[in-house]
Amino acid sequence: MKDAPERLIADNRKAAHDYHFLETFEAGVALVGTEVKAIREGRVNLRDSYCRLEAAEAYLLGAHIGQYSHGGYASHDPTRRRKLLLKREELNKLLGRTTERGLTIVPLRMYFKHGRVKVAIALAKGKNTIDKRETIKRREAERETRAAIKSRRV
Repeated sequence: MKDAPERLIADNRKAAHDYHFLETFEAGVALVGTEVKAIREGRVNLRDSYCRLEAAEAYLLGAHIGQYSHGGYASHDPTRRRKLLLKREELNKLLGRTTERGLTIVPLRMYFKHGRVKVAIALAKGKNTIDKRETIKRREAERETRAAIKSRRV
């Protein structure tokens, strides 16, 4: 069977600005019915979200999934904590790395894969302000070189 392309739902661009990513993982998300319908409508925000390990399980906290437009009385809490579905080896690896080295786990993007909602999470180390400035300078330099090359072609 051919792999279906991933359909991006939400992206956490702020995470790349604030963290260095060391390792990425793919996790499923335990959702209720109206959450899936709201996700299909694109009502997701991962901007201030993070992951926490509690009792040997991973949870997604701070992710906002808005209310479903045609939802009735059986609606969901937009910012409830959602369980991440990971393999035991991955959970153990994350648990060991976050406790001993002071690393954190951040969600990078949410997407559909084979009709299921997946979250790409990363084991990350926080950037300091000097690193952030260097990233911005590098990005601006790349943008200027692309503009210069484009202007020479014309």
